[in-house]
Amino acid sequence: MLLAAEKGDITTIIGGIAPDWGPFGTLGNEARVMIEVVMAVAILLCLGIAIWGAAKQRIGATALRDTFSAEQGKGLIIAGLTGVFIIGSLGTLFTIVYGMAV
Repeated sequence: MLLAAEKGDITTIIGGIAPDWGPFGTLGNEARVMIEVVMAVAILLCLGIAIWGAAKQRIGATALRDTFSAEQGKGLIIAGLTGVFIIGSLGTLFTIVYGMAV
């Protein structure tokens, strides 16, 4: 009976932002790092939008009793988290589409 997981590397856990480079395998190392940086910045921007929306919803719903601000906050939360999901899955989507085309 095996109770522990197999040996692995920490990059398999924290390397989720970087795409699987299937169609981009011929890119140079600098181009790969640049794509990773752009994706990380975009994810941080989307998370910032979601946090701003949560703050706007909280302030609008309780302190100011402004329902319009609260609804606007909900929209920002949904937009930010949707952006994180889309950007996080771009590498997988590109690899699937490239594999289907080949």
